[in-house]
Amino acid sequence: MFKTPAVSMGNTIFVRLALIYLIVIMPIIALGLYLYNWSYNNASQDLSRATTTQLAYYLEDLSREMEWMELQQYDILEDNELTRLAVTWEMMSNVERRSGLNHIRQRLTSFKNSSAFIKNVYVHVRSAHKTVSALHGVGAFNAAQYEHFRKVTAAEDQRLIWEGNTLHLSAVRLSASKEEKPLFVVQIELDREKLRHSLQQFQLYPESQSFLLSQSTGFVLLSDEKATPIYESYASELMSLGEQPEALQINGEHYHLDQAYSEKLGLSVVTYLPEATVKRPLNKFYSWAWLFAVASLAAVIIFSYSTYKYIHKPLLLLVQGFRRMEGGTLDIPIQHEQKDEFGYLFHRFNHMLRKLNSLIEQDFKQKMMMQKAELKQLQSQINPHFLYNSFFILNSLSKTGDLERIEQFTEMLGEYFRFITRNGEDFVTLQEEVHHSRMYTEIQKLRFSRRIRVQFDVVPSELASIRVPRLILQPIIENAYEHSLEKATEQGQLMITFGQDSTSLRITVENSGELSVEELERLQKLLLYPDLPDEMTGMINIHRRLQLCYAEGSGLWLSRSRLNGLRVDIVIQLQGGTKDV
Repeated sequence: MFKTPAVSMGNTIFVRLALIYLIVIMPIIALGLYLYNWSYNNASQDLSRATTTQLAYYLEDLSREMEWMELQQYDILEDNELTRLAVTWEMMSNVERRSGLNHIRQRLTSFKNSSAFIKNVYVHVRSAHKTVSALHGVGAFNAAQYEHFRKVTAAEDQRLIWEGNTLHLSAVRLSASKEEKPLFVVQIELDREKLRHSLQQFQLYPESQSFLLSQSTGFVLLSDEKATPIYESYASELMSLGEQPEALQINGEHYHLDQAYSEKLGLSVVTYLPEATVKRPLNKFYSWAWLFAVASLAAVIIFSYSTYKYIHKPLLLLVQGFRRMEGGTLDIPIQHEQKDEFGYLFHRFNHMLRKLNSLIEQDFKQKMMMQKAELKQLQSQINPHFLYNSFFILNSLSKTGDLERIEQFTEMLGEYFRFITRNGEDFVTLQEEVHHSRMYTEIQKLRFSRRIRVQFDVVPSELASIRVPRLILQPIIENAYEHSLEKATEQGQLMITFGQDSTSLRITVENSGELSVEELERLQKLLLYPDLPDEMTGMINIHRRLQLCYAEGSGLWLSRSRLNGLRVDIVIQLQGGTKDV
């Protein structure tokens, strides 16, 4: 089953990895046993300490919130406008009274909105017979509330007052005389639902609940109604023991209690959790320990087999492939169906084999293709049809005696043939190539000056010095004349434009005409499959020359032009994004 190369087992990667895995996994197993045992003994205590700390922080935050409310409350007591309103109410005009009440209401509203735990803020002004509320505005004097909070504030030392199943804060502004009742009472009603919602942060498990209570006043607030039986049992134990219990047993189920007390608030917060929930992941410790040991052994076996299958065996295939390549066998690729790192290596190895085969044949094929390209270039250098037309034009000009145009035409014709017949260099500047092509269009203008309009853009200065293969533009223009413009019955149009981006140079030749979808598809197919028999050998020649000389993406690209004819884009990829091709 296991195949190894001609080396000892101790030197194989497979054996080394298996041994390393065993050396690493055994201390981990021993450490896991120790940690599980330690966790079993300390998890409950840690959970209790963390919960108690969280409860203490909660009460501290609540106390700071109450202190801030009291500061704001006493700030309202010292409000000059409120004091003036309570003392001089009978002497004020209606406008002054309304202004003063509006001022008080705005202050109460701002105070209420400053804390999420405030449900409403009241000021009971005895002399004005008015009660101002942050929520309800100015209303009739609530004498019952005034009397209740006046007496409670004077008689009790508690910061929080339980009234109407709700917690309150209150303060009074005394009159100048001790025998008189206070000028007004400031009452803050705490939001019971917001307090209930704040208790839900201690519900680490669905079975846990919390409650807030004051032993002196009897106030209690449950986080959920499901906590009612626990609270009743807690209150019963508290009364019988005289101290807070740490655990409860209800209907045979044990509950663990964590609690904290704040002397400043006179409040206790208690959270409970069934002990079965806490011990649930720990009760199966020994079973999990054995399962961990068995799983570790299985992991060793699986790791060993996986190492052989996914690492050792693919490495053997790769070694065998290199040995075949060293022996000169380049036509047997490595077969590997997995899309992993070895799949990538094997894919690149097979690509390397194909590349080597391609490089071996490239020199021969490239020479043959260059010979064909040079032969076709020589064959296309002098087009008999163009030569006949040139002589015809020259004959016509001589008959008319137009010596100036004859001189101009012969100079252009001589320069044209001098360019296409010189064999000194294969590359010329773009400026020279364009000049030759422009010369060709000028010659054609003598034939079709009235029937064909030519738009030949000027070469951009930054592109003029770029060196390109000779005779890549003029044959394209010649093809437009021969296959489209000469046959057109209406006025034709030819456009030559230039463009450049960060990576490529583009020369675009567009002509008017009627180009069908089938004809365009046929031309595009010829560039993809140049071995098909057809007459478009000139464009194929240019396309292959560009592909052989430059980077991927270079060549000819055919599409429909804006003039409804053929559009040919001559694309040359600039190496490294520079202008030196």
